Amino acid sequence: MAIPKPRPTAADCNIVITGFMGTGKTTVGKRVAARLGRRFVDTDALIAKRAGMSIARIFAEQGEPAFRALERALVGELARSSRLVIATGGGMLVDAENRERMLESGFVVCLQAAPETIAARLRQNSGRPLAANWQQLLEARAPAYAAIPEQIDTEGKTAEQIAEEIIERWRRAFA
Repeated sequence: MAIPKPRPTAADCNIVITGFMGTGKTTVGKRVAARLGRRFVDTDALIAKRAGMSIARIFAEQGEPAFRALERALVGELARSSRLVIATGGGMLVDAENRERMLESGFVVCLQAAPETIAARLRQNSGRPLAANWQQLLEARAPAYAAIPEQIDTEGKTAEQIAEEIIERWRRAFA
């Protein structure tokens, strides 16, 4: 029988921010990292940098399965790291194995936004490869997002308020 791996302490655990595209993961994650003096990692930006091409280009030239394989490899790497604030791509933790690895190795919070808010934000940023059918994608991903215990409704809150709420919940989780 395998000995369970101990959960990381608050001082060491990663703070992982996930949710659908347009919910503010990167903006909020940068604020959380700055307030806690931690390194910030945007998984989509890191994948694009390592691949030497944009996420849209990875999707166009290599396909979504290739992109998801890059995500899985990165999850394994990040799950072995500590003291990071991580903003995931919107689909990274839809994969049950990825979600479990992050839940075991860090404090994971899922940001939620109303469909109208998501629509408005997506109109401002057209470079997302899966944005065309975002309503169906949001519906399909809803069960995976709901499987994350920590949920934060972002409606009517500033990025700073959301960052503060994440930090408060993280501290309470280890109190």
